Amino acid sequence: MKIAVCGKGGSGKSTICALLAKSMTKKGHRVLVVDVDESNYGLHGLLGMERPDDIMDFFGGRSGYGKTMQSMREKKGASAFNEKWDMASIPHGYISERNGVRLAVIGKISNFGEGCACAMGSLSKQFLDNLSLKEDDVVIVDTEAGIEHLGRSIARGFDALLIIVDPSQESIRLSKKIEGIAKGNVSRTYLVLNKVDDGLRETLIDALGREKVAVSIPSNKELFKASLAGEELAANIEEIDEMADLLIHG
Repeated sequence: MKIAVCGKGGSGKSTICALLAKSMTKKGHRVLVVDVDESNYGLHGLLGMERPDDIMDFFGGRSGYGKTMQSMREKKGASAFNEKWDMASIPHGYISERNGVRLAVIGKISNFGEGCACAMGSLSKQFLDNLSLKEDDVVIVDTEAGIEHLGRSIARGFDALLIIVDPSQESIRLSKKIEGIAKGNVSRTYLVLNKVDDGLRETLIDALGREKVAVSIPSNKELFKASLAGEELAANIEEIDEMADLLIHG
């Protein structure tokens, strides 16, 4: 199963990814979290891990992957990968693991003037398309903020798309745009309300449509403090477990 988690910046995508990964692992699934956000430097901390080397570095960094891309353009349909990878065969150093959850990082923008994130977007799609999954494997993709990853078809054919919505007009508008773009390209789409108290829940539901909202995750001070400190998220959130069950059983 492949799941993409998307939404606006600051909506809580990485927090949801980390908590969902832990929940899926407790339910007996092998879980790989893939960080495809070139500007997110905190996901590994929320999982209690050291950050692995970027998959981009496996190809010799941006310049090395650029040469690979040129070769791919010359050979239509070619892949950057010489063989299929599964969770166990991702090369040592390019994956971290803790308590059954694995993490792979595609690449990050690290230097002034190094250029756009096009190479990371291309490699993200190549990596996810190349990944071979077993029946109980779950891949959770933490996407970049906004919709560029949809423009690159990174989530095409995924089993589910989670759209994280926080209490803001921008988030409401973006969620509707994402829904429209994803329709027909992702099997299932769910709206997940996040950081919502009782006073705002019904307002958001009315704006989005009750039938479209899968779960509503309340504001949680302990989660906020852990995220702010970059510490591992240890909270058990009932709504996250409900979301995991919905994804597993449909």
